[in-house]
Amino acid sequence: MAGFGWKLHGDGKHLGPDEVVKPGERLTWGRTFGLGAQHVVSMIGACFVAPVLMGLDPGLALMASGVATVLFLLMTRGRIPSYLGSSLSFVGVSAVIAGQGGDAGTLTGAMLVVGACLAGCGIAVHVMGARIIHAVLPPAVTGAVVMLIGFGLAPVVATTYWPQDQWTALATMLFTGLALVVLRGFWGRIAIFLGLVFGYVLSWVLDATLGQIHSADGAGKVVDHWRIDFSGVAKADWIGVPTFHAPNFHWSAILVALPVLVALIAENAGHVKAVGEMTGDALDDKMGTAIIADGTATMLSTAVGGPATTTYAENIGVMAATRVYSTAAYSAAACFALLFGLCPKFGAVVAAIPGGVLGGITVILYGMIGLLGAQIWVRNKVDFAQPLNLVPAAAGIIIGIGGVTLKFTDNFELSGIALGTLIVLTGYHALRWLSRAAGRQRPSLLDGGTTEYDHAADSGN
Repeated sequence: MAGFGWKLHGDGKHLGPDEVVKPGERLTWGRTFGLGAQHVVSMIGACFVAPVLMGLDPGLALMASGVATVLFLLMTRGRIPSYLGSSLSFVGVSAVIAGQGGDAGTLTGAMLVVGACLAGCGIAVHVMGARIIHAVLPPAVTGAVVMLIGFGLAPVVATTYWPQDQWTALATMLFTGLALVVLRGFWGRIAIFLGLVFGYVLSWVLDATLGQIHSADGAGKVVDHWRIDFSGVAKADWIGVPTFHAPNFHWSAILVALPVLVALIAENAGHVKAVGEMTGDALDDKMGTAIIADGTATMLSTAVGGPATTTYAENIGVMAATRVYSTAAYSAAACFALLFGLCPKFGAVVAAIPGGVLGGITVILYGMIGLLGAQIWVRNKVDFAQPLNLVPAAAGIIIGIGGVTLKFTDNFELSGIALGTLIVLTGYHALRWLSRAAGRQRPSLLDGGTTEYDHAADSGN
């Protein structure tokens, strides 16, 4: 069985330019652990940034990612090489829940429910086949929901992070953008992490040279404060167990978090297809199992106070660069993550990241998440000249990003990302059924005259 008792590839030391190490194979253990360390470095930036943005323990997040990865490899029987790290999809959800007065337990409770729903969807996919994903979540719907999740976070940047230190935020944003564009290979894949380190160092230098800054602190109160607060680092132990807490459940928080389910399903499906193409192993039969494993890992992590987990694209990049798909390397990476999670001082250093630095990082990060939705549309050639695609997406995006609220009772209302997702999902399928019932094709709503004008201009007419 792949993943248990890996077969040594050749002599385990030498690889030709066209050689591929399959999931059930490995190199020598020294090289395998070296590859595992590389996987940890490639994912550690996003894995730490996500819990920091959500107000969770980054040390626990790293430890949970190691456990989640081992669980994923076991459940998929070693056929899908993958690392499960902290999901960034819930960052906006955490801001909304905090705005409603929820705490970390409320957030992890909502994520646990989403994890359970994700596992349930995985069971459905396993029983009925991967085609059910495309039927329920066509690209027009998936792209709109992912766009909502990203662009709906813009107020968090503008009101929470950026005002804490606008110039550091601007410098961090510019450095991160430059790193993403200029750097190549491994360094380009950790550009977000490099931007975070740059902002951290810049804040330390400004504190040492200019003293305290007069601006909003983390609570939004304008006071004189240091950009970096190292008090938590000094108190933290070198070796210890992360802080655990139990989840609690509130319907309002759960409804805010549920739309992320759409993005997680699409993310898992895309990951499985990408890995299948790289390894040459058709993995559609394992797509349901992979989704179940991710949902189960999320439930396990959030049950003790950690973040939701998801498969990491950063590690796909490492596999593409090395052509080593061995699940033994991922098992080694999981071991490293567990060891790092047992160092509270390391987590305290990460938790001390200044708000201005997070402002510069999140401007790019949230925008990238939103534009991933547009990328889904482009890659799948979604035609927005057709009302069926245009109307639900247009209405849902404006409602979600604009913060429109639909009040049902004094104690229950839907707004923002949750309401926008509901409009897109139900609107698409309702209009699709009605258009079929009407038995007629509606004319295009968007004028194609601009394209015709461009062609005429190019021909000199």
